[in-house]
Amino acid sequence: MMLKYLTHAGLLFSVLPCFAAGYPERPIRIVIPFPAASTTDVIARPIAARFTEAWGQPVIVDSRPGAGGNIAGEIVAKSPPDGYTLLMGATGPNAVNATLFGKMPYDTLRDFAPISLTATTYMLLVVHPSLPVKSVKDLIALAKARPGQLNYGSGGNGSTPHLAGELFKFMTGVSMNHIPYKGAQQYILDLISGRIDLNFASIISAQPHIKTGRLRLLAISADTRDPWMPDVPTVSEAGVPGFDVRSWYGLLASAGTPAAVIDKLNAEVVKILALPEVKTYYANNGLTAVSNSPVEFSAYIKREYEKWAKVVRSSGMRAD
Repeated sequence: MMLKYLTHAGLLFSVLPCFAAGYPERPIRIVIPFPAASTTDVIARPIAARFTEAWGQPVIVDSRPGAGGNIAGEIVAKSPPDGYTLLMGATGPNAVNATLFGKMPYDTLRDFAPISLTATTYMLLVVHPSLPVKSVKDLIALAKARPGQLNYGSGGNGSTPHLAGELFKFMTGVSMNHIPYKGAQQYILDLISGRIDLNFASIISAQPHIKTGRLRLLAISADTRDPWMPDVPTVSEAGVPGFDVRSWYGLLASAGTPAAVIDKLNAEVVKILALPEVKTYYANNGLTAVSNSPVEFSAYIKREYEKWAKVVRSSGMRAD
């Protein structure tokens, strides 16, 4: 009986490498959790195109927005574990939503097989020029002198700018008011007009107004300086040690996908993200191309999951 089991096990394991060697044998779908032309779409398109070039199979980018990214996540989590349905995961759907939403259709730590990070982007801490601050330390001091009087905006409860503001409050002990908007353009316009005082804003939305002097840049939210802006400090070094907020994006399959298929996908993604034209394309969209191993990506997601769970719980925020 034992001999029969071992023989069957041997056959099983001999099949898996063959499956990976022949993969892909039909079209692949990359499901993105936000609309066409969103950041996840921008990231997925060059990867899909180069998968097709490398393997000769169509790779479709399928936008399934809704429920803060949970609709797309559920589609992939419940798909067959064969590597033909992938998710362009992101901070919200794969690190924040588990705590933000009362009920989730998937378990982000259990139901996915991480493949690789693909890109990250930090935010810019900007203030209206009339605010009497020139540094992060000045802002902290002003917020402590005027508790509950400073307002910051975001694209809605649970958005990355909202989370950044709550982490800033959590780490500094200041009291500020969160004003949710329907999108980045709206809160940037209100910041420029002086209706709100500060924002953690995307590079794309804030940079043009920094150049014209309508916004004052204090720091970036990443924990290391940007070589393109070497004179701009990080929030961490400017007064809040350990502060690090980046939106991240990465490719995942459903849990149970054979390791050989995950490794094949990872090797191709790493190759694609090292291409100068892909790096430039991402940079032009305010993104940094980043790759890592499946094990590293898994550990990264877990750290982000735990970090944002603490912030969401401490703030009491819930999904809109």
